[in-house]
Amino acid sequence: MEILKVENLTKIYGKGDTKVVALDNVSFTVEKGEFVAIVGASGSGKSTLLHLIGGVDRPTSGKVFIDGKDIYELNDDALAIFRRRQVGLIYQFYNLIPILNVEENITLPLELDGRKVDKEVLDSLLKTLGLEDRRKHLPNELSGGQQQRTSIGRAMITSPAIILADEPTGNLDSKASEEIAELLKLSNKKYNQTIIMITHNLDLAATADRIIKLEDGHIINNNE
Repeated sequence: MEILKVENLTKIYGKGDTKVVALDNVSFTVEKGEFVAIVGASGSGKSTLLHLIGGVDRPTSGKVFIDGKDIYELNDDALAIFRRRQVGLIYQFYNLIPILNVEENITLPLELDGRKVDKEVLDSLLKTLGLEDRRKHLPNELSGGQQQRTSIGRAMITSPAIILADEPTGNLDSKASEEIAELLKLSNKKYNQTIIMITHNLDLAATADRIIKLEDGHIINNNE
């Protein structure tokens, strides 16, 4: 089942001499439950692509369909709601709320949406993340790896259509990076969670089902 369709996506910044084509007519699809890594050198367009897929920015032209919905047909308010419910985001620098504990950071998307927290789902997720004994700890009481696991939990708690991971191990040491890589793969398999990840780490990319290579705003390989 196709969960994501990117169709002729183009993003241009500036005009005239300052014009930069960050993405140029990019198209691909992702199946439900697939784990896709997007790789490329700095400036290749991979961060721009991730932001457009997640509805954080709007394209110059082209379409993005998530679970059959053209997200750029939505107005800004509707897009914000759709993004909160259907797109989980994992950042390099965690973006946790410092005054909220692990449990509160994970359940924040549900609270913002006025939805009730399912305690069984939360407990199961905390166990999967290895955070059962850290649930009441604040971010500054956690290691970098534990903070990133919390970020992953926050992305997963709403059971989104897709999770977008932006350099999820970029701020971690090698041991913590390996743990996060294993956790992403486990989340993908255990929950059939669709994950799209951008990374410079080729070892991390190799854990994905498929690697998409970007260069100068173009896909140069989509089948590894």
